[in-house]
Amino acid sequence: MQSAQKGILFTFKGRDKAGGITSGTITAKDRAEAASLVRDSGVVPLVINEKRTIHLSFGNAFFGRVKLSERILFAKNLSGMLKAGLSLSRALEVLHRQTKNVYFKSIITTLLDTVAKGGTLSEGLTKYPRIFSTLFVAMVRSGEESGGLPQALVEVCSNLEKTYTLRRKIKGALMYPMIIVCAIVIIGILMFIYVVPTLVSTFKELNAQLPTSTKIIIAISDLVSNHLLLLVLGLLVIVALFYVASRLPTTKRWFDFLSTRIPVVGGLVQEVNTARTTRTLSSLIASGVDISRSIAITKDVLQNYYYKKVLDEAGQSVQKGEPISEVFKKHSELYPVMVGEMIEVGEETGKITSMLSDIATFYEEEVDARTKNLSTIIEPVMMIFVGAGVGFFAVSMLSPMYSIMDSIK
Repeated sequence: MQSAQKGILFTFKGRDKAGGITSGTITAKDRAEAASLVRDSGVVPLVINEKRTIHLSFGNAFFGRVKLSERILFAKNLSGMLKAGLSLSRALEVLHRQTKNVYFKSIITTLLDTVAKGGTLSEGLTKYPRIFSTLFVAMVRSGEESGGLPQALVEVCSNLEKTYTLRRKIKGALMYPMIIVCAIVIIGILMFIYVVPTLVSTFKELNAQLPTSTKIIIAISDLVSNHLLLLVLGLLVIVALFYVASRLPTTKRWFDFLSTRIPVVGGLVQEVNTARTTRTLSSLIASGVDISRSIAITKDVLQNYYYKKVLDEAGQSVQKGEPISEVFKKHSELYPVMVGEMIEVGEETGKITSMLSDIATFYEEEVDARTKNLSTIIEPVMMIFVGAGVGFFAVSMLSPMYSIMDSIK
């Protein structure tokens, strides 16, 4: 982008005195001056856009991504600038200059062009469903229709922040065991490649009788030492097949069922989905989205097949004029009994939004506590796992040594 002293290059389309459409470029310090200069030339401006050149790398073009934290910052800053009195176009221009993510810059450019042509922000957001969820778009559209776009963006930001916090807590609980497992694998590979072969050569020289556990260790060492690349490729293939299988509807349904039944994990899955359901519904209804549409969008937000199915039933209940609390009460194996009871109270008092928000806050705190407890439980379990592995290796490799020493005596 050129400096203000030199002027900014704008492209324009307009209607000339003969009634035809003309286009061109013009240099001005801002959009207002560009419009004035176009009028002075005898052309009525229809569209004026700042000319930008976005250079997208191969990665950005095909694998471009926008972090959740960047979307949160986008919603928060846009809301703040609109509240301060800036126009939507001007606010988007400021965000374009502030954004460092090249791919996100190109998205904001599209949003700017959409708004400049008379479209709405929500229309621009729908062009990027992978970046802006149905929830995000619906809340923005509701804000545009009610004239409360800044407040709608505040609600979007709040919802995204809750989701971000939830994800971070779950990842934090899983980080420790992942690091331990990776360290064990690396150390194990190094021992199988460098330590075990040395001991094996000693055993062969002394014609030691090897127990079954030692033979297993030696076989693994031979596999790792001589076919490491093949082993890595095999593991990658297994992971890829597992990933593909997890995406198949039937297999995914089985995984979703299993995730709700595993001890400890099942409780966490229930609380996470309960918090996500109630928080999303609360945000959408508070933003003015009708209850049927709110339920449909919430269903899209959830990942587990069985929780989606409950939302399907809730949507059908609303269409029949029935209370949704009965659906949640009927599925107490997925949603805690308290959820259905509190939603019923909210329906009776007309305060369902605040009641949903209270439920979401309660279960978000429960998830926080459970993830902390999970980290506490995982630590001794991992210590037992590591100890068992080290013990098996030590016994397997030392027992032949003792046999050799006994034979020498």
